[in-house]
Amino acid sequence: MAKNRSAVYVGLLIVAAALAGYIVARSLQTGGPQLTSGTALPEARQVAAFRLTDQDGVAFDNLKLTGNPSVVFFGFTHCPDVCPTTLALMTQLHRDPALRELRMVFVTVDPARDDALTLRHYVEAFGGGFTALRGEDAALDPLLKDLGAVRSVTPLAGGDYAVDHSATLYFINRKGALSAVFTPPFDHARLRSDLLALVNAK
Repeated sequence: MAKNRSAVYVGLLIVAAALAGYIVARSLQTGGPQLTSGTALPEARQVAAFRLTDQDGVAFDNLKLTGNPSVVFFGFTHCPDVCPTTLALMTQLHRDPALRELRMVFVTVDPARDDALTLRHYVEAFGGGFTALRGEDAALDPLLKDLGAVRSVTPLAGGDYAVDHSATLYFINRKGALSAVFTPPFDHARLRSDLLALVNAK
């Protein structure tokens, strides 16, 4: 019973953090594209320096977020529902001719189980088109903190553990700066319209 209460408490904390972030961001929205399903930051903020590796074992840092706009999502391959649903949506958006320049980035919050090969097989199951990233906690935490993403690991009986995480989508512009955030539930048509506005924004 105590473990169940703990899991509920962690879940409530994650929901509260996501809601607080949404409210703060919404209150700050003054300029840029007017979005219907997300929040544009009044001023894009450069993503802090980080260094992870992709599904091919190649180094990937904040400088590689420049050139093309990106949509970043944090999740993990053992995620039962939110992650597969969100990656399917991201795949659908990536296949849209009007959004093909978008780089879809999946960052695992479970590096202990998600090695490069596991990540590669996972994103390939969604048809490819993803850059999948991983890093040990010391490398991952700066990016989580900088974007305001939440991750919580809860030990379970038998040495297993559960991972909870926020399900926000982060839009990074061509200059490698955070420009907008989207919190679930996601509506494909509205999200597509907002991403088009962000991609076309000068």
